[in-house]
Amino acid sequence: MPRRIASIDILRGLIMIVMALDHTRDYFHITGVTADPLDPATTTVGLYFTRWITHFCAPGFVFLSGLSAFLSAQKKTRQEAAVFLIKRGAWLVVAELTIVNLGLTFNPFFTFVILQVIWAIGWSMIILGLLSRYSFTLTLVIGLLLFFGHNAADYITFPQQGWTADLWRILLTASGTIIVLDEHHLVGAFYAILPWTGIMLLGYCTGYLYRHSFVAVKRKQLLLIAGSSLILLFVVLRLINHYGDPVPWQPQASALRQVFAFLNASKYPPSLDYACMTLGPLLIALALLEEVQSPWTRFVTVYGNVPFFYYILHFYLLHALLVIFFYLTGYNNSQIIDNNPFFFRQAHFGYTLPVVYAIWAAVVLALYYPCRWFGEYKRTHTQWWLRYI
Repeated sequence: MPRRIASIDILRGLIMIVMALDHTRDYFHITGVTADPLDPATTTVGLYFTRWITHFCAPGFVFLSGLSAFLSAQKKTRQEAAVFLIKRGAWLVVAELTIVNLGLTFNPFFTFVILQVIWAIGWSMIILGLLSRYSFTLTLVIGLLLFFGHNAADYITFPQQGWTADLWRILLTASGTIIVLDEHHLVGAFYAILPWTGIMLLGYCTGYLYRHSFVAVKRKQLLLIAGSSLILLFVVLRLINHYGDPVPWQPQASALRQVFAFLNASKYPPSLDYACMTLGPLLIALALLEEVQSPWTRFVTVYGNVPFFYYILHFYLLHALLVIFFYLTGYNNSQIIDNNPFFFRQAHFGYTLPVVYAIWAAVVLALYYPCRWFGEYKRTHTQWWLRYI
């Protein structure tokens, strides 16, 4: 079994815990489906940073998936590692279309299929498998080109109609793209594949620093330098305001809202500004967490050991709670919205932020023992299917 790196599981655990906050807000906040929490003109400090802090989750999840892929490949041949990545990626794509979507929407008719982070990770893993089979250098070069260069697409005019337009959106430019399959079925393509692939490829190549022969002190120094450099690049790009994000930020009426606008980089698709803003601090965190061992790190590691298991369970638990609240607050079956991605989520239903935080904490704590049990089960069992969950 590949060795586990404590700092990776700690950081991944923190990511998984914070991620659940965003989804709790989607389901339970009063403006969860009616307002943009990042709109500088209308948001509040609490709402803005409740949403903004979760920006670190998807890039961290994807980056660490690539890093973990490198570590898991160390005891396999290059061919074996590539085949496993392709198979696991295909499984994740299928899981996104079925298991994840059912938990996310509770819509058994799949009238609205949402393509999100597991979809992007799945396809990125397939691409990683194909590239890593041939060359680490090729993987690094393609990763750098996608990471730093994909915003060149902001200056290209792509087809606007037909299947070619949909394909480009799915691959590169998706920003809440709705694809109509027929009069009863829609697809929401929210995670453009290739920008996330760039993040995964660089995560995989960062795994080189975690080889047994690599000096830990040097690894820490390189992570700190890389993380600080990405943060600096983010600031420079935002100040220049011409490349790195599809929508330049605009001056605001107050200093606080100026900060909101400056930090509001595009996640859909993930711009270079967004990737630098999030991965910079995450790389620094990876370096600083290497020597940290305490009760709180052991707590969050429980979630970091079983990220996919936790990811699936938290959606089903949150949505089950939403259904309970739906009926307890007086709604009935006739008010289920079949073209709503959340199915049971009413536009004007919801609670204030303190209630959202309380529900979030309850859900995270409720999943602690199931995650600890499954982590221990994975550690002590060797069935083939455990490698896919």
